[in-house]
Amino acid sequence: MAQTQPQNKLLPGTQPAPPVKAPLVSPEEISQPMPKTNVIPEFDLEKILLDMSENALATIEALATPWSFLQLLVVLLCFGLARFISIQTTPLLEERLRHIEDQPQLQRTLVIPLRRLTWILFALFLWVAAYLLREVTWPSRGYYVGLAATLAMVGIVISVISRFIRNRSLANLFTYSAWAIAGLHIIGLLNQTLFALDAVAFSIGEFRLSVLAVMKAILFLTVLIWLATIVGNFLERRLRQNEDLAPALQELLSKFIKFTLLTIAVLGTVSAVGIDLTALTVFSGALGLGIGFGLQKIASNLISGIIILSDRSIKPGDVISLGSTFGWINSLNSRYVSVITRDGVEYLIPNESFVSEQVVNWSYSNRNIRLEIKFGVSYDTDPHLLKKIAVENVMNLERVLERPAPVCHIVSFGDSSIDFVLRFWIRDPKNGLTNIRGDVFLTLWDAFHNYGIDIPYPHRKLIFPDDAKKTAKTATGGKAKAATGTMRKSRPKSRRAATSRVKK
Repeated sequence: MAQTQPQNKLLPGTQPAPPVKAPLVSPEEISQPMPKTNVIPEFDLEKILLDMSENALATIEALATPWSFLQLLVVLLCFGLARFISIQTTPLLEERLRHIEDQPQLQRTLVIPLRRLTWILFALFLWVAAYLLREVTWPSRGYYVGLAATLAMVGIVISVISRFIRNRSLANLFTYSAWAIAGLHIIGLLNQTLFALDAVAFSIGEFRLSVLAVMKAILFLTVLIWLATIVGNFLERRLRQNEDLAPALQELLSKFIKFTLLTIAVLGTVSAVGIDLTALTVFSGALGLGIGFGLQKIASNLISGIIILSDRSIKPGDVISLGSTFGWINSLNSRYVSVITRDGVEYLIPNESFVSEQVVNWSYSNRNIRLEIKFGVSYDTDPHLLKKIAVENVMNLERVLERPAPVCHIVSFGDSSIDFVLRFWIRDPKNGLTNIRGDVFLTLWDAFHNYGIDIPYPHRKLIFPDDAKKTAKTATGGKAKAATGTMRKSRPKSRRAATSRVKK
């Protein structure tokens, strides 16, 4: 076959068009990038309402057919069958679940779908019925059965996921949002709704922020933080089960993992929304200034928390004294340390206090601590026997350690007693110090009572010799007589004076 070459033929009476010359462009203009323009989508509400009315009329016309009533009957039969099977099988399955009470996490996971067994069977039967209707008849004659199956499946998924959200407010928000999205998708208005939300926006330079972008950011941030929290808690539990790692290292690794996951969640949200990270350079500078001026304490506590976890100066379970607070470390957090006292009061002490102030760690390198009590006995007591009695009786207490053994020493000879000090060791300071001292005092009291040992108390006894007594009596008697004579001599004088004053 002969190949025909295309020819440019002109119609009779026409002149060829002059050649069009391309405009001259300089190399500098070619190298410059084209300016970016934000295309704002147009939103036509009237067109959307017209489409909705047309879809509603078409749906009403389709429902007024025999096949629509047949599909409704199929839906009701599927629900009745699912309800009947659920009533018959649920008690048997609950009885089986009671045998795994030793695994509460698995039991809770299996109970959630068991409570929704009716709807699960309902959705399964609807899918089977829709498939049979589409295979036996026309595909359109199983549309409403498939729609009911889709709604049932969406309800199951939303219900199960919401049960894993512990915050009821967030769970309700998720439920309503998911149903709204599913409903708009089923009726075919999801794209128009997204289009309308994206049309409501404002621009700042090249940056454009719309309502749709804000909703996407909230959704992505919530989901990613939720996933980061779940993964972080799981890894934290795995780290705590590892006995080869020190408690302080476990806390440091768990906090680092959680911080990293949260950072990834925030950055992932920013990237998913479409915000340019280079635009955050000014914000990062402002944040640095804010930390330097307004957030000094927060930054100090965060850095102090990292230092505490790194140098392992305190760790969960340590018994510490900080000022007037005495208790044991419950947990180490990024901003504060939780300390529980013997009274059951939990103090949240900032990390900065453990770095800048003096802290007494009773169990830093060794949990054994030594306590001492002081007491005195009468000079009639044999000090050798008393030391033996004190050591033997204090060793009978459960909390007192046998190694190192208790010791008792004479520390001074007092005004009215021989003063001793009794020193002993315990291993559990978190169980209290005052109570063990009280138990030791009671043990010594009982022992001294059994052996007839007296505990002296301060008193003064005056002793006068016989000569001193006589001298004191003579002096006392002479002074009394002189005073009596003086009174007798002066009494008449006073009477005469009184009589003379009367005569006058």
